[in-house]
Amino acid sequence: MPKGILESLLSGEGTIVPHVQPMYRLQDNRMVAQEYLARHLDKAGIAHPVGPILQNPTLPPEDRLTLDLRFLDATFAALAQRGTGNHLHFVNLEPVSLEAPGFWARLPRWLEALSFPVECVVMEFTESQGMHDLEALQTYAKRLRDVGLRVAVDDLGAGVASLTQMARLAPDYIKADRSLVEQVHRRPYQAALLNALSHFARHMCIGFIAEGIETMEELEAVMDADVPWGQGFILGQPWPTRPKPIAASES
Repeated sequence: MPKGILESLLSGEGTIVPHVQPMYRLQDNRMVAQEYLARHLDKAGIAHPVGPILQNPTLPPEDRLTLDLRFLDATFAALAQRGTGNHLHFVNLEPVSLEAPGFWARLPRWLEALSFPVECVVMEFTESQGMHDLEALQTYAKRLRDVGLRVAVDDLGAGVASLTQMARLAPDYIKADRSLVEQVHRRPYQAALLNALSHFARHMCIGFIAEGIETMEELEAVMDADVPWGQGFILGQPWPTRPKPIAASES
């Protein structure tokens, strides 16, 4: 990305607009959650994902922390303004923030500003972020739960370590990575894995979401694999306001 954009975001001048992407209970097309995704605006007012910025291995840890705290500030401000207790709110979290005193100092203020129960907020730990100290991660997850938040393991299937994370963190929700969903209608091994994870989640009484569903064929295969919740462009693209349900009405 252009150096000027990064400098603008780090200085606090760049505009950050949280977008939301819906998650649906596939059995009845009911929206049950939204994932908050940070976007930055360019000079033309066009929104761009911040994921590539945070995933850049050359980004210094101190800059990564500054950016993530800015994104979290914007996300929780949006939650305070328009969040409701009618569904869950998934918020991505960088390990570098968990390790920072600044995050824990801000967290009480963020939660106090919410007009709905804290239990409706789910903090996502992503395997691709490469945090290998599972004991530390367990400690951070416990601290989040102690204040009422829920925990999710994201990107399940993107790496071997994700299974260890799932087992050790005992999350409230697990999200299957796009790599398990892509072309699943043509790949029986992937379908079998999704089905096995679905049975596991049901047995452990935790939520299970397949993310990155982009085609109707993938959606049908995910549903055939008994995955209860889904997320992806075929269901709803990230949007700066509340997404519209795909169902005609919610019961």
